[in-house]
Amino acid sequence: MGKIIALANQKGGVGKTTTTINLAASLATLEKKVLIVDADPQANASSGLGVDIKKTEYTIYECMINGTDVKEAIHDTSIETLKIIPSHIDLVGAEIEMLNITDRENIMKKVIAPVKDEYDFILIDCSPSLGLITVNSLTAANSVIIPVQSEYFALEGISKLLNTIKIIKKRLNPSLEIEGFLLTMFDSRQRQANQIYDEIKRHFQELVFNTVIQRNVRLSEAPSYGIPAILYDADSSGARNYMALAKELINHNDNK
Repeated sequence: MGKIIALANQKGGVGKTTTTINLAASLATLEKKVLIVDADPQANASSGLGVDIKKTEYTIYECMINGTDVKEAIHDTSIETLKIIPSHIDLVGAEIEMLNITDRENIMKKVIAPVKDEYDFILIDCSPSLGLITVNSLTAANSVIIPVQSEYFALEGISKLLNTIKIIKKRLNPSLEIEGFLLTMFDSRQRQANQIYDEIKRHFQELVFNTVIQRNVRLSEAPSYGIPAILYDADSSGARNYMALAKELINHNDNK
């Protein structure tokens, strides 16, 4: 049975999509079957894995709004065991279209259900907001990874996200857990980055991943080639960090 993990933080630019792409690619390289659900209207996870959105007939939007069979929307990537359901800018309007649908918070859960058991991990790349699509993603998920940028305002907004998770857990998805807080864009030479790591570790203790994602130019270059960092430069610190994260995630779930 596949584990569904949402990657969420309403603060933009924290490395959510980078983490989704590269964690998924690393899990797939470790012989896990992985599906990415791109639930961000910007569709960066889709283009970052080489999907041409303009030529894509079915996306997560059609599945959620028109009831398109989810299997029609699954695309191959450059890694055989990694698939993706792409997103589209139309997803921006989906929140308004969903307002009149009954049980609207559970639409994504129902969309993913037919393929859930075909994958070891399903990663949902959430948009940088706490709107209805993100609520859907968190309702469909077993757990959530929260990427946190190593900068002064890192903890700003986390309380709002944690409050949303608490509400969803109470009303919609009682089994939702926090998989972990992931420090991204980490620069060990900066005293501030180390202070933020210590602060997050003090706040959230064992919920913080041991792996940190260092600042790495290769991670930002790879998406323009439509491939994850592990295929672009496997020796880069970014690719190695995400491989370590994938192993930590697998170990954590195997030992449960």
